[in-house]
Amino acid sequence: MVAIDTSTLIAYIQGDSGLDVERFDAALTANAAFLPPVVLTEMLSEPRLPKEHRNLVLRLPSLVVTDGYWLRAAAARAAVIAHKLRARLPNALIAQSCMDHDLALVTRDRDFRHFAKHCGLRLV
Repeated sequence: MVAIDTSTLIAYIQGDSGLDVERFDAALTANAAFLPPVVLTEMLSEPRLPKEHRNLVLRLPSLVVTDGYWLRAAAARAAVIAHKLRARLPNALIAQSCMDHDLALVTRDRDFRHFAKHCGLRLV
C-alpha cells in the first residue's frame, strides 16, 4: 500500500512516463493506492478535470485525518523550516497523512525529500 501525490497523479493522467507513474499503476492494479485528503482536494479543485479523471480520483480511497493531525503536521513543517528548507503547507499536510498511516509516498515532487530526511516520511 502506498499514498499517491498530486504530481504523480497528474503525470499518470497526462500519460507521462516515469518510475513514479509505474509504481502508481502497479498500486492501482493491486488496489493498494490511497490519496491523502489534500491530494483529493487539489485534484477535484481543477474545474476542467475531465469526468473520467474525476471518476478515477473518486474511486481511490482517501486516508483519514486522525486526532492530533494538525499539530503533528505543524511540527513536521516547523522541523523542515528550521533547516531553512522549503516546506509548502500542502506538502506538510500530505507528508503527515502518509506518516500517520505508515505509508510510503509516490511522488515526483523533490521537495518531499526534506520531510523524508527530517521527519521520517518514507518515499517510494
